Amino acid sequence: MATYVISDIHGHYDEFMKLIDKVSLKDEDTLYVLGDILDRGPHPIKTLFKLMEMPNVICMVGNHELMALDCFIFLTKEITDESLNELDEETIDNYLCWQSNGCESTLAEFRALDPQKRQDVIDFIREFLIYEELTVAGKKFLLVHAGLGNYSPGKDIEDYSIKELIWDRADYGIQYYPDVYVVTGHTPTQYIEENPTPGRIFKSNNHIAIDCGCGIPGGKLAAICLDTLEEYYV
Repeated sequence: MATYVISDIHGHYDEFMKLIDKVSLKDEDTLYVLGDILDRGPHPIKTLFKLMEMPNVICMVGNHELMALDCFIFLTKEITDESLNELDEETIDNYLCWQSNGCESTLAEFRALDPQKRQDVIDFIREFLIYEELTVAGKKFLLVHAGLGNYSPGKDIEDYSIKELIWDRADYGIQYYPDVYVVTGHTPTQYIEENPTPGRIFKSNNHIAIDCGCGIPGGKLAAICLDTLEEYYV
């Protein structure tokens, strides 16, 4: 019985399946996915449906799921004058932001679904966690997609906004907590200045950054076992 974490699959279904095989995920194990399942890669919705079939998977929301959700909801509506009038500036801005962040493959696969499967996708994403606190093998962990924006030592996790948890990048140069490992995705480890091994999992100051840039040149899809801190790559 082990606990694994991966992040930022970004539609790379084949790499995800290879990684699951590599860790030898068992039914009694738990797999946390720290968001950004969607966009960029060739099969984001196929990946999402695979996760829906896996009872031992717990998904958390990333910024790409947040961008997609409003657009998914609009696409399930019948296009009428009334629905078009409901398109406010915020929705349009959100769509333009999503479009600039690689939504094409997600949108294509979502549009190919029948109405019930579209609704299944929406319902599934709505159940994603924002963060998770857990203890594994005597070690405390905080799992969150991006980090703790506007970090303050006395600030409770419940007081951080969605933007601060899902969009704002972690500050890997400081230690958030002396007795808690903060596990994040969102920022490819190639872009962490303090990282001596770009493209590998970064561990420092009780940070564990696991987005290893799957889909960018030289990038990998990574997993970590929280019980042992063993790393796995595809």
